[in-house]
Amino acid sequence: MEFKQYDNVHEFALKAEPILSKREDVYSLFLGVLQAIKAGRYDNPFMATIEENGEVLGLFQMTPPHPLNLIIDDDNRLEEIMNVLFPNLFRLKLTLNSVVSLKPWAYSFAEKWVEKTGIEHEVLMDQGLYRLDQVDETPEKSPGNWRYAEQSDSPLIEKWYNLFEKDAHLPLTPVADVKKRVASFIDGREVLLWVDGGKVVSMMKKARPTKKGITVSFVFTPKEERKKGYARTMVAAGSKEFLKTYDFCVLYTDLMNPTSNKIYQEIGYKRIADSVQLGFINR
Repeated sequence: MEFKQYDNVHEFALKAEPILSKREDVYSLFLGVLQAIKAGRYDNPFMATIEENGEVLGLFQMTPPHPLNLIIDDDNRLEEIMNVLFPNLFRLKLTLNSVVSLKPWAYSFAEKWVEKTGIEHEVLMDQGLYRLDQVDETPEKSPGNWRYAEQSDSPLIEKWYNLFEKDAHLPLTPVADVKKRVASFIDGREVLLWVDGGKVVSMMKKARPTKKGITVSFVFTPKEERKKGYARTMVAAGSKEFLKTYDFCVLYTDLMNPTSNKIYQEIGYKRIADSVQLGFINR
């Protein structure tokens, strides 16, 4: 069993994509980030495999400061894979603040991390992964219509960006970075807005396109407009638009928030996996 680190994203993709394509919906986060690395959107990405006789058993990817993402292609050899991975992580002296993956793999990694470093872990995001192939249009729709965001919407979206992070208990992105990201989102026609009576009341965006699928993210409604069905109607309409181009949509939900899990299921999203992001806390 051999650990291999890759500097060339195209060489790494040749190893990774045959595995990722087998479960494109479940592996959408890893695959979407890989496409972004190919497009030059991340500096100094960490990309590695664990292989045996040319067969890939594990995939590892990190775009600092984001979490390490890992995929194991042979669960029966998980312990062996971890025993090969950890000495190499320590040899490379990687700064690693968190890990994100399907729950069994993330917790296996975190337990080994505690064993080797003494640094405990905590749950940062307990997530359900959902897939949609066709929108269920039977639920009642909220009044209004959707449109793509325009440059004039930037101040509102920038404000909502940080409010979304607060709601999700994520670190707040600096204002200058938020401005750059929002401008990029709008230029790429990635943000959809729900407008009722001339007022923007909800938003969502598309992210991490893959060959067959697209991720729905940043679903946000300000507190004063909640409990009016805007988010459900927005996601249903936006997802229907995306399905004109893609075979399926995926989205992550906070499993601690029963409301969000309920509304997405009402419009046809089906839970396909459980994911978790675990942070490492040096107490």
